[in-house]
Amino acid sequence: MKGRFLTVAITLLSSLPTFAAPAAQAEAPKEIRILDVIFSGGPVMYILCVMSVILAALAFALLLTVRPGAVVTDKFMEAMEAMLKNRDLKGLSEFCTRQSQRMAAIVQRTVDFVLANPQAGIEELREVAQAEGARQASQLTGRVTYLADIGGIAPLVGLLGTVIGMTQSFFDLGAGKEGVQQLELSSGIYKALFTTAGGLAVAVPALMLYAFFRGKALKLVNDLEAAATHFLVNLQMLETRNVTVARTESRSVAAEPVVPAQQPAVVLSSRDLHGI
Repeated sequence: MKGRFLTVAITLLSSLPTFAAPAAQAEAPKEIRILDVIFSGGPVMYILCVMSVILAALAFALLLTVRPGAVVTDKFMEAMEAMLKNRDLKGLSEFCTRQSQRMAAIVQRTVDFVLANPQAGIEELREVAQAEGARQASQLTGRVTYLADIGGIAPLVGLLGTVIGMTQSFFDLGAGKEGVQQLELSSGIYKALFTTAGGLAVAVPALMLYAFFRGKALKLVNDLEAAATHFLVNLQMLETRNVTVARTESRSVAAEPVVPAQQPAVVLSSRDLHGI
């Protein structure tokens, strides 16, 4: 009798590893890979991947354009002042065509207008400089707003993917398809939630980059306005020298009429200097 109990005990002990192996396999956590997450999210995850690529490319482009060297530099301002002192407006226009700075575009447009319209007044010059300055500022800040657009659209795209995935899971459960169980339903829901996580993963960096580049763009726009005002002040100084030379010639040669200055007349007042 004791031998039979011993035999049964040995048999049970030998079968324990066989039952423990499936339990261990069931309890082993599944490794989640990024590609599996992307593929499980469906077409919505592909859209979010494309948006992330666009975000990276846009951020790289803004790093190259939203910087002081692309707006105005001290070297350009010094060269501009030297040419204005020498009354070389044509040379200044040609110099600006070779520059890629945004301030160079404002100076070139204003100088070209002066050369084409010698009798233009300060109001016309101010409007030309202001229009070109507004266009350059719009180009500088326009691309930055694309980051905010991505930051606002990405979460909605992710939420749409989640709603679609959960709707499909409950539809399969309600249709009574074979093999659809509660475990499979929960699996479908967690896969659908991946799209929401993907949308937030794109939106958060986009909004952070937007805040960073917006601050830089606003500072550069202020620098551009200050440089444009400085340019108009130099035009005023040029006109002051022209008037002084004309008065000197009129005193030395009283019998001859005063020869008007060859450079276009530009008269600025303190009120006009705040329009840029």
